[in-house]
Amino acid sequence: MDANEYQRLALRTEAPGREARERLLNAALGLTGEAGEFGDTLKKHLFHGHPLDEAALRKELGDVLWYAALACDALGLQLGDVMGENIAKLRRRYPDGFSSERSLNREAE
Repeated sequence: MDANEYQRLALRTEAPGREARERLLNAALGLTGEAGEFGDTLKKHLFHGHPLDEAALRKELGDVLWYAALACDALGLQLGDVMGENIAKLRRRYPDGFSSERSLNREAE
């Protein structure tokens, strides 16, 4: 599945009738909440002795993607375009792959 198809299909489950700013706020709060659940699952594994729950991590990543698709839609963007722009930015910053040196000395964009 490609990103734009995912965005289209995921947004079938969006509550109808909300304005763009409400959808954007819902997306922002949802992203922080789901990222927190992802982090909490990992924290339980690393610091509380729980087994690594990869199924839960995968579920939370899916939820993060849903909210990212909602944010893109609220801004009039295609998820695939945002992904492509992010890869272009990473290529500029790290043309030969990540390095601590380039990270420490990179120019602001």
